[in-house]
Amino acid sequence: MEMEAEILLTYKGRREAEAVARAVSPDNVKVPRGLSIETRASDGKVFTTISYSGDKIGTFISTIDDLLSCVTVAERAFSAIKRKR
Repeated sequence: MEMEAEILLTYKGRREAEAVARAVSPDNVKVPRGLSIETRASDGKVFTTISYSGDKIGTFISTIDDLLSCVTVAERAFSAIKRKR
């Protein structure tokens, strides 16, 4: 079964988008076989594509959930830093 999700997040500025993209794109993460996650920032937007070719829809859904949880943490951290300045 082939599944794909494209997620677009929009931010007020380039810097915030790049910080979120970096936060959710660690270089050393092992992913299950058949799973691909690609994230990039451009013009204040974060684009993520998640592709999965496997038979466990739970893996696909969990990956999307994990990504969005990480985005939330990154956004909160970025907001906290902005408030401290």
